[in-house]
Amino acid sequence: MTPSELRITLFDWLSVLLVGVLFSASLSLLGYFLLGLAWMDGALFGLTLGFFITLYSFVFISSMNRYLLPSVPKVLWDAVAALFSFLSGFLAALSSYFILRSAPIMLIAQFESYPLQSAAIIGVLSYLVGALIYRFVKARNEKEKNEQLFTQSRLRSLETQLNPHFLFNALNSLAELIHQDPHKAEEALVKISAFLRNTMGERALISLGEELDNVRAYIDLENIRFGGKIDLEIDCENALFSRPLPKFSIQLLAENAIKHGMKSGPKPFRIRVEVSQKTHLQIRVANNGKAVLARSFGIGLANLQERLKHLCQGEVRLEQAFPVLYLITLKECCESADRR
Repeated sequence: MTPSELRITLFDWLSVLLVGVLFSASLSLLGYFLLGLAWMDGALFGLTLGFFITLYSFVFISSMNRYLLPSVPKVLWDAVAALFSFLSGFLAALSSYFILRSAPIMLIAQFESYPLQSAAIIGVLSYLVGALIYRFVKARNEKEKNEQLFTQSRLRSLETQLNPHFLFNALNSLAELIHQDPHKAEEALVKISAFLRNTMGERALISLGEELDNVRAYIDLENIRFGGKIDLEIDCENALFSRPLPKFSIQLLAENAIKHGMKSGPKPFRIRVEVSQKTHLQIRVANNGKAVLARSFGIGLANLQERLKHLCQGEVRLEQAFPVLYLITLKECCESADRR
């Protein structure tokens, strides 16, 4: 159990307020009805009681999360939560009593005669309701934590697929160069080492500027094999260089273009990367190679699609089959994958 298990969202507090008011109002109305008292007085007392229960619960739980739980042994957490749930109802009942006893409403005679005992009974009832809410919030937060751990594990798994994907292609190119041009093979090996060193960090997100540097390094590497036949054009404002995006987002599309779109012949193969900011960050990667025949994504692009979805609520899609144009759309990027 971690402190996040007791994290309560604004929606949770609104739910607690609604439940507290409805519960206390219903209980109060029932008591006043059974005793033959005015139901309006019962409703007013119940609404006041529900408000104070929520108020004290908010103060106690906020203080407990911030100051008390970090210094209390884990085995005592449930006991501390139970005590504060009881105190929320106990103090709320006394507060309602002292505020409303001077108001022009009829209070239950037993409450006026035994305020502490009556407040204690309400404290026990609030504990029972609070225990149910506590278990619900705890179970929900545990579920969210497990989902987050699964997502992070899945992202790590996807990233481990990308480095070998590039490395296999690079080593195949290197094997060809060893026989054709040993000097270029040595140059390629140095560039492969430098590229992998820059891209094998543990961060799932890097800056757009870093990603574009990786793309340039990758094209330089491939140009050793293809004799400088690949032209790379990048159109991006400097102000956007700091924007985060999943690692290998643009590089993978450049690699995919070379692998599937490059034609033989003297004509240069051009890859253009255009970055713009509208409602969301948009990255267009185009090339003048072969038309895309298959609309469905292979392993690499499906991998990219999943990482964009989890990390940035984004997507990649084929805008044009010829000339080939892919569009990446990025919303808010968050490496923890927790957006609530």
